[in-house]
Amino acid sequence: MANSTSVGPKKVYLILYNTASAIAWATILGRAAVVLRWRGPFFVPLVVDNFARITQTCALMEVLHALTGVVPAPVFTTVMQVASRLFLMWAVCWPFPQLNASVFYSSMLCAWSLTEVIRYTYFALKQVEAVPGWLHWLRYSAFLVLYPVGISSEVAMTLQAAFGPASALASWYPYALAAVMLSYIPGSFILYTHMLKQRKKYLGAGKTAEKKTQ
Repeated sequence: MANSTSVGPKKVYLILYNTASAIAWATILGRAAVVLRWRGPFFVPLVVDNFARITQTCALMEVLHALTGVVPAPVFTTVMQVASRLFLMWAVCWPFPQLNASVFYSSMLCAWSLTEVIRYTYFALKQVEAVPGWLHWLRYSAFLVLYPVGISSEVAMTLQAAFGPASALASWYPYALAAVMLSYIPGSFILYTHMLKQRKKYLGAGKTAEKKTQ
């Protein structure tokens, strides 16, 4: 028991990393939700766009963690998840800021940020074995709603760009966006089924699965 709860350099790093990430995404969620409620989607990017882009770009650390074994995460699905979001942030939202006034931008960010607040808080508390039952359930259940909301918003944003201002940027750009959209068909299936398997592993098996995580 002493070994499992001792806090070494790796645990300290993961606690700090996950806590900082949870705070960053909570900031995005709070700003987006308040502005969306009181001012509307047009004003949301004015208060979160740059910060959200920087925060999401920092998620490249997730890939590094998976590659180096800092966390036992599958590299392939981690790369897919991070790459799809970076694509939205840098290839859609950044070159076409006028699209960010869309309600789909707000719904995308809210789905992302709520997902990440849950996930990073879970992993921070897991380092000290202090995850409450309700958070454990949310970690492996919230995606059932948040993932469809997030990915449908991503698709809507990309389609708006492809059939809108993309051709003004470059003649080939709409086709590049369309190619990425095609990759969403197998990609979304792989990611969603992976999360379903994780849910079955950590929730479906009850206390036996819970003990395996300790």
